[in-house]
Amino acid sequence: MRVIVTGGGTGGHIYPALAIAEGIRKAQPQAEILYVGLKEGMEARLVPEAGWDFQGIAGRGLPRRLSLTLLKTVGSNLKALWQTKKIMKDFHPDLVVGTGGFVSGPVLLVASLFGVPALLHEQNVWPGMTNKLLARRVKRVMLAFADGRSHFPESCPVTVVGQPVRPSVGRVDREEALGFFGLEPGKKVLLVTGGSRGARSINRAMVSIAEKLREREDVQLIWATGTLDYEDSLAELRRLGIEPQRPGWHVAAYIEKMPHALAVADLCVCRAGATTLAELSAAGLPSILIPYPYAAENHQEFNARAMVDGGAARMVLDKEMTGEGLWQEVERLLGNAFALKEMAARAGEAMRRDALESIVGICLETAWR
Repeated sequence: MRVIVTGGGTGGHIYPALAIAEGIRKAQPQAEILYVGLKEGMEARLVPEAGWDFQGIAGRGLPRRLSLTLLKTVGSNLKALWQTKKIMKDFHPDLVVGTGGFVSGPVLLVASLFGVPALLHEQNVWPGMTNKLLARRVKRVMLAFADGRSHFPESCPVTVVGQPVRPSVGRVDREEALGFFGLEPGKKVLLVTGGSRGARSINRAMVSIAEKLREREDVQLIWATGTLDYEDSLAELRRLGIEPQRPGWHVAAYIEKMPHALAVADLCVCRAGATTLAELSAAGLPSILIPYPYAAENHQEFNARAMVDGGAARMVLDKEMTGEGLWQEVERLLGNAFALKEMAARAGEAMRRDALESIVGICLETAWR
């Protein structure tokens, strides 16, 4: 079995693609898998680092206005189609799986023109432009959220499969996680993260909240500031006379063992990317979601609303967030054990736990034999 996996531009497209590749390899150890991505995309670094064969193509997303850049982009994209055609002829795939991002466009389009079975996985409630355009050309669209069904034509075969997550999420022992972070049992734990690079608006609000948390001996903190804001956040805390590495606090630029943080937390403040929400669901963790306001098609807000409507989360819009307002939400939830328990149960039900197994099953059913 020979499979091409494609998806890129952001980790939200790349990591699910890698998970799918791993799932196929586990189910079919003899499968030959090739990842096709943009030569200049994140995937060009991340995929080889993960140990997968990679081939890069040209191409870029189309600008919204007429300009010289548009002409250059069209030329680059035509080159991408020619490069993809050559890859298809050389590799002879039995299946192509795309997880979104611009690079999925030429790869899935050429696959459909060659008659190669192709599948799409859409991580967000509101699908990206590439996936919407390609939906009619693939054998099946696989959705992370049931709410995404209405954004595809009725004629498109659609299956809700959920979002694949790291196997360790939801399986780490809480006592082990407490020990890893040096936290005490019997106290609430607040987890705050804006992603690997960080979210400045969340970090600014957290500096204000830190003054409140300093007085709360019953609440412990794990705060990942992101790499861009780490030093500034520490400086702001110290300006307020707050030592970041105080007992019961773990403040870091990045949390290497996020499954441990999810295991120990009682409440999470975070963005609303599809992978983040899937991990919250796998961990059964209530959350306050602050959607990234500049995401394409505002998809994070649609993701967040699906979780809120399901009773798993609360939402605060980035433009409306203040330190005081966020603290009120945090304090209200941490002080209400019943609400946290109900939200945790709803979070655990929000997304399918067998996402990867379902996706791999559809891949094996769809591939040429």
